[in-house]
Amino acid sequence: MVKFVGREKELQTLHQILQQNDRVAIAAIAGMGGVGKTELALQYAITYRETYNGGICWLFVRVGDVGIQIVQFARTHFDVNPPEDLDLLAQVQYCFSRWCDGDVLLVLDDVTDYQQVYIYLPPSSSRFKVLITTRQHLGRIAQLSLDVLQPEVGLELLKSLLKETPERIERELTVANQLAGWLGYLPLALELVGRYLARKQDLTLAEMLRRLQKKRLEQAALAEPEADMTSQRGTLEAFELSWQELADADKQLGCLLSIFAAAPIPWYLVEQCLPEKDEEEIEEIRDDKLLNLHLLQRKAEGIYQLHPLVREFFQYKLTGLEQAEELKRSLCRVMVAVAKEIPQTPTLEEITAVSPAIPHIAEVANRLIEYVSDDDLIWTFIGNASFYNGQGLYDKAAPWFEQCLEVTKKRLGKEHPVVANSLNNLALLYKSQGRYSEAESLNIQALALRRKVLPEEHPVVANSLNNLALLYKSQGRYSEAEPLYIQALALRRKVLPEEHPAVATSLNNLAGLYYSQGRYSEAEPLYIQALALRHKLLGEEHPDVATSLNNLALLYQSQGRYSEAEPLYIQALALRRKLLGEEHPDVATSLNNLAYLYYSQDRYSQAEPLYIQALALRRKLLGEEHPVIAASLNNLAGLYESQGRYSEAETLYLQALEIYEQRLGKNHPQTIAIKENLTSFLENRNLSN
Repeated sequence: MVKFVGREKELQTLHQILQQNDRVAIAAIAGMGGVGKTELALQYAITYRETYNGGICWLFVRVGDVGIQIVQFARTHFDVNPPEDLDLLAQVQYCFSRWCDGDVLLVLDDVTDYQQVYIYLPPSSSRFKVLITTRQHLGRIAQLSLDVLQPEVGLELLKSLLKETPERIERELTVANQLAGWLGYLPLALELVGRYLARKQDLTLAEMLRRLQKKRLEQAALAEPEADMTSQRGTLEAFELSWQELADADKQLGCLLSIFAAAPIPWYLVEQCLPEKDEEEIEEIRDDKLLNLHLLQRKAEGIYQLHPLVREFFQYKLTGLEQAEELKRSLCRVMVAVAKEIPQTPTLEEITAVSPAIPHIAEVANRLIEYVSDDDLIWTFIGNASFYNGQGLYDKAAPWFEQCLEVTKKRLGKEHPVVANSLNNLALLYKSQGRYSEAESLNIQALALRRKVLPEEHPVVANSLNNLALLYKSQGRYSEAEPLYIQALALRRKVLPEEHPAVATSLNNLAGLYYSQGRYSEAEPLYIQALALRHKLLGEEHPDVATSLNNLALLYQSQGRYSEAEPLYIQALALRRKLLGEEHPDVATSLNNLAYLYYSQDRYSQAEPLYIQALALRRKLLGEEHPVIAASLNNLAGLYESQGRYSEAETLYLQALEIYEQRLGKNHPQTIAIKENLTSFLENRNLSN
């Protein structure tokens, strides 16, 4: 017999519930199919059989009328024969009145309609205990609701089933956890698959998982219970019993939920997918049917989720549903609309608000993109990419931009304006990662394609000019960047209103170029114009406003105008923390810049912790080899040099130089600058010695 695993606490709780009422204590062991209701009831009867010296009566409700079963049980076991002239209810009461002495446990297994069995329950008596297993909530009856097993317990159950070949679990421990997770830690599914593996000792766990992922609920391991199992139904058959209790509208809602990702689902998204349905009607189906039958779980306020195998079951049923295509298109429409609302630089508040929808946007992009129109094709990819890119999580954003480019080329052709957009977005992402050579190629392709398929005087042509200039500036190719910035600004002013965010961006970027070249008098008025325009168009609390504050402060610092720079740096840092959260590349930039200001003023004790915070945050977000890591190392090295901490400084200078040479090349202005810093450091150290 298979070891009973993971329900020891539930057994004790169940016994307490049954003993608490001196009349009729009814404990309804509720839960979806396969969660182990009958098994727990059986284990309870075995474990506590000595408590019930008056006998244990087990009735299978689906087999036939409960009243008839009670009378037959009494005749067979106690030789009680109620008079024939009594009606069935009276015969049942007659049997209870002459039941064997002692405490009695009456088990009603798999109750679907409580009212049909209620009339046959024994009279109020402390010696009769009634235990019901059901998939439904039974109102005020004391209830023990079973959930799936905890992950570690699910793995223990698998091990107990493979006791003759335990090394299989240890050898493929990671896969074993994946397998148990795919099965949703459902006891029935774990036992079916475990027994299947026990019979097939040469079958690896990885191959078992592959077969399940391919054939899903129809895979043989989930369909063939063995003779000595408590349940004699496969997973599909167990769920089918609940399906039969659903009306057409209930089934449609269940199938819609299965199209969402295998993740918590915000209910407002479900309602948006069914705009023609009354919200109260949908709510009734959810609460009275899907939740009541344990086919759906409430995870938090307004958040619901399907068990992985229930989701598989509903998807299995979806294939035969008349409204299947309509439901898929409806979900796609809703998720595209959500994706369109994700800004390129989302604030922390916006990120928090949209986070629950992200897995479902990804589900559309990965598995339902064929149901998205050409006009909306890019949005699920862009939405996910913007979500991660805006947080500085570039490694998570990159696959979405790459997938977007691949999908748009395949569906729309290589010379479509949307393809140019995809090229441009991916180039910007690569630039943020310091992958400049890859970014340059994509930027040039995007600019050429836009000029080919769009009028020369088009706003997105200006975008390409600006982005290519931005890349050249990052590479220190200032003479190539300047004419592109000027062209972009002129074009934007020509085709857009003078007061437009893109004009402010051009002003800011051109000012940044002049700043990098030491042309401060030319940079300052452009920075001030950009800041004023952003304040006017975007309000006081916007990430672009923080960027303008930071840039103007950097300019003032470079001019030795420290008292003007410090409040701007502090404003920018506070605004970025508020809007973007503590872990964002722009926050690291603000920390670094404020530290540099303090360093410039010989306020070393204030500068050092900020430099260290900035370096740690950049390493966490960008990895070890990004050029801005080198900038942080260089800055911290300069601080240590000023404090006479030469061995620490030299190590950091060398690390920074290595990164710059590898990522930017030996002739980049920043590489040359760090070489000069290192040379000067070595000379000064030698002189001091």
